[in-house]
Amino acid sequence: MADKPTKGLADVVAASTALSDIDGKAGRLFYRGYDIHDLAGRATFEETAHLLQRGKLPTRAELDAYGDELTSGRELGALASANIAEIVEKQKPMEALRSLVSLSGADDPDKDSISPEANLRKAARLVAQQPQLVARYHAARTGAAAPQADPSLSIAGNFLLQIAGRAPAPREVEIFDECLVLHADHTMNASTFAARVCAATLSDMHSAIVAAIGTLKGPLHGGANEQVMKTLESLSPGGVAQAVRDKLAAGEKIMGFGHRVYKTEDPRATHLRRLSAELAESTGDDTYYRMSKEMEEVVLETKGLYPNVDFFAASVYHYLGIPTDLFTPVFSISRMSGWTAHVIEQHADNRLIRPDSEYIGETDQKWKPIEER
Repeated sequence: MADKPTKGLADVVAASTALSDIDGKAGRLFYRGYDIHDLAGRATFEETAHLLQRGKLPTRAELDAYGDELTSGRELGALASANIAEIVEKQKPMEALRSLVSLSGADDPDKDSISPEANLRKAARLVAQQPQLVARYHAARTGAAAPQADPSLSIAGNFLLQIAGRAPAPREVEIFDECLVLHADHTMNASTFAARVCAATLSDMHSAIVAAIGTLKGPLHGGANEQVMKTLESLSPGGVAQAVRDKLAAGEKIMGFGHRVYKTEDPRATHLRRLSAELAESTGDDTYYRMSKEMEEVVLETKGLYPNVDFFAASVYHYLGIPTDLFTPVFSISRMSGWTAHVIEQHADNRLIRPDSEYIGETDQKWKPIEER
């Protein structure tokens, strides 16, 4: 008898990749062989995107050229720009991004090609445009005009500028940039797999990214950081421990804890905890950091679960002034570097992804005319 299929494809190797790797037992994450602990706080997001998309950490000249490419590709096309206002009226943030990326595909000058050269150009434009899409969506729904991008600022700096409407402090930019690096790629997660399945049909990069965004929209993949913040906001600072114990006793899941791969602390959470503590101190309001720490201690003591990347990301984004319902869209800004790199990799050595399935339905059924049923 054949082995039963693994639900959710757990532990099934679906592709070979040189982009990222995880050691779940040791709690380590690597981008192209570089430990995330070496990259976080050192490599910029632009360097990290170059590493993922183009295979190496750039030299100064290569980084300058890549930066020029990002700057020139940042402006949204006519179709996407013309439809933002109507999309804002009818769609929530992740739905809107799914639509806007699709429209951006129609605007892209390389839309009819999946050549390696075209894919590299499209990948850079997608990384450059995603923060613009999020910022323009937010501006449209608030009735404000997003400030023009500042050519002297990085992707992280310009996003904070356009969301807050003010020039961000240099340290705020560094912290958000580190967040983008930490979220850039994470092996064969659900949205990345969806992108690769789409790309494996030799569909175009924008279609694959729309598949990824649609997958990220689902609450079992994206949205945990938003739910963490909503949980923190629902609790009183003095009642965190008891409230968490009551939720756990009632069988409720506390978002932001546990991970399907990591058996110890998520290495990204290590950095995000530190950044949350720093922002709590610099803003003079440590309420949500203290509440997060208390929640972390209770969950570890009660359930033996460690925080994942989403847990401390919530308070970090809150301290940076990012609206809670934009937390998952912000994730897409960062992960665009990984998604596009996976599409490039899939197209470079492609085979259609077509898993088998186990049939569990009826057998030997006999057709009857409708009068006899």
